Amino acid sequence: MNWMDSNKLIELANTYLPEDKIALVKEAYEFAAKAHRGQVRKTGEPYVEHPLNAAMILAELHLDAETLAAALLHDVPEDCGISLEEIGAKFGLPVVKLVDGVTKLNKLANRAGTGEAKSKAQAENLRKMLLATAEDLRVVLIKLADRLHNMRTLEGLPAEKRRAIAQETLEIYAPLAHRLGMREAKWQLEDLAFRYLKPRVYHQIARLVAGKRAEREGFISEASQMLSQELNKAGIEAKVYGRPKHIYSIYQKMSKYDAQGKKFGDIHDLFALRLLVDSVSDCYKALGVIHTLWRPIPEEFDDFIANPKDNGYQALHTTVMCQGTTPLEIQIRTHNMHRVNEFGVAAHWLYKEGKEGEKSRDEMAWLRQLGDWREELDSEEFLESVKTDVLVDRVFVYTPKGEIKELPRGATPLDFAFRIHTDLGYRCIGAKVNGRLEPLNYALKNGDVVEIMASKVDKGPSLDWLNTELGYVKTSHARSKIRQWFAKQERSQCIETGKQIWDKEVRKLGVGLPGVDEVARLLNYDSADDLFAALGSGSINSSQIMLRLSGALEPTEEGPEVLPARKISPVSINVLGVGDLLTRLANCCHPLPGDKIIGYITQGRGITVHRKDCPNIVHEEEKERLVKVEWGAVAQVYPVTIQIDAWDRVGLVRDVSAIIAEEGVNLSEVSMDNHRDDSVTMHFTLEVKNAAQLSKIMSRIHSVWNVVSVTRKGEISVS
Repeated sequence: MNWMDSNKLIELANTYLPEDKIALVKEAYEFAAKAHRGQVRKTGEPYVEHPLNAAMILAELHLDAETLAAALLHDVPEDCGISLEEIGAKFGLPVVKLVDGVTKLNKLANRAGTGEAKSKAQAENLRKMLLATAEDLRVVLIKLADRLHNMRTLEGLPAEKRRAIAQETLEIYAPLAHRLGMREAKWQLEDLAFRYLKPRVYHQIARLVAGKRAEREGFISEASQMLSQELNKAGIEAKVYGRPKHIYSIYQKMSKYDAQGKKFGDIHDLFALRLLVDSVSDCYKALGVIHTLWRPIPEEFDDFIANPKDNGYQALHTTVMCQGTTPLEIQIRTHNMHRVNEFGVAAHWLYKEGKEGEKSRDEMAWLRQLGDWREELDSEEFLESVKTDVLVDRVFVYTPKGEIKELPRGATPLDFAFRIHTDLGYRCIGAKVNGRLEPLNYALKNGDVVEIMASKVDKGPSLDWLNTELGYVKTSHARSKIRQWFAKQERSQCIETGKQIWDKEVRKLGVGLPGVDEVARLLNYDSADDLFAALGSGSINSSQIMLRLSGALEPTEEGPEVLPARKISPVSINVLGVGDLLTRLANCCHPLPGDKIIGYITQGRGITVHRKDCPNIVHEEEKERLVKVEWGAVAQVYPVTIQIDAWDRVGLVRDVSAIIAEEGVNLSEVSMDNHRDDSVTMHFTLEVKNAAQLSKIMSRIHSVWNVVSVTRKGEISVS
């Protein structure tokens, strides 16, 4: 833009703002142009073009004059050294509050360094931005406009910087725009970010789309003309036009199709129409005309008018077989719906006079939820909360009294309990979903009626609830509440609880640990007591310890290696300091990858590999027959026998077997001994991949009703 381009902003603002408000926008532009005079962007253009473009984006959304003025001034305090007091004196309190909000976000983002410091700064940036959303949505709308123009002019930055900004845009800003219902901004941010993150794929798709353009435009033109004629016959005034598919959405579709063995040519929904009509009744009338003209695909129909999406989106979606063979997507909406669907909450013009804006804000209940987290969570917990609780798909469930509660998709009854009230979550002992008892890790579905069964006494949460492998809680809100409960306990009590967990859950897994002090050091704790305190407070659990010690938490840039399916092989053990000897795994302790192991030289049978904590090795008197060994190539599965002591009941074996089957583990042998006191001892031989997988299975079995203890064969019981 140049000086003349400021007229475009004024012309656009003139279409919806009164004259006295236009004066404020003009004054803000003149002030910003003078303040930024002589400043140049990395792209070589005058700096004032950036705030002017940001204001143009907001004017296209018909935002109020104060927002446009703040957008023009948002970089003045930071880049020009002009105080907020001076801006406030000239433009008033509402404008300066908006400028201050955006300035704080920019300062925080610019302070981001590298590594952990950068991650924390970005988390704090997001926290401030989302809290600003809850307080004054216009701050975030300005920030989104700022980011959108920055993405359009990213070429002037180094490649590494471009990728970092693009990644943040794809992870945070595009989902935020979607959550606010701003589809136009969302797809632009996604396409621009995708262009810098995967430039080769971006241009490949762009060429493919361009290659089909003539075919697509011809098909759409013919279908539009045919449909328009039928709508005219029915007396329905409608605007019919082709709906473009965006490059990032095509990439996502291609990735999905590629997994199904399909190709780009199979993506039929590149053909899409949109109808804009005057009223809701016309939407349904037009739907009838379409289904009369072309055969509909029943499973491809959605009524988002009767059942709007949680971000306010409304339309009718249908897919028909046009000309007999080609699927054609059609969206039907009113002109008002179209504006709301494309521009989201901004389309409501929340800050104009009248009740419409107030109603729009009420419809965004999640905005109020952000404000509730202001003092509860630190920055990194807040970042996790937003990513898992806000920027995701939602489910809507009911309380027994018929109140609707909104939760992330995959949320559980425990998440529901903590969303109702923290105390209810702490006292939760069970849940009924649609009148039936369901486990606390049941994934809630749209329309479920959830009733929480609560203890009359304050029993407190279970540490198992923090075990991510067991899936009891999905939302970080519930997880943080559980952690807070344990954090409030006395350190001495946490240490004592941690020692019990260590004895009952870690040592019993037979990992062959060299000692708690060394484990504490490996996990970066200063002492064994610090490790015990972390275990007792729920900051770390036994499964996480197992994963860390087995090396499963070591990340790789290429992702996890997929091992070929192989059964146990003698060459999976390396004998150190000895020649090529025959090896076999001991039947007494069944060592697994991740266990500390040692070899025992046997006469005529080579080397038998035991766990280092195997009782037969611990009490071995002929120490000279012990030899150092290590794991070599890891086999696909290893047999291990676990012993389950329990009180007998109907369905016990079925419940245990179901857990093993759910984990995808083969069960090769089962035996059971009944005792006179109605107790039972069961032995299950499983084929598992490693100690971490076994840990998860044993933990789940231990939670089965009437199970007293779960141990590996060959270990000394500590229960």
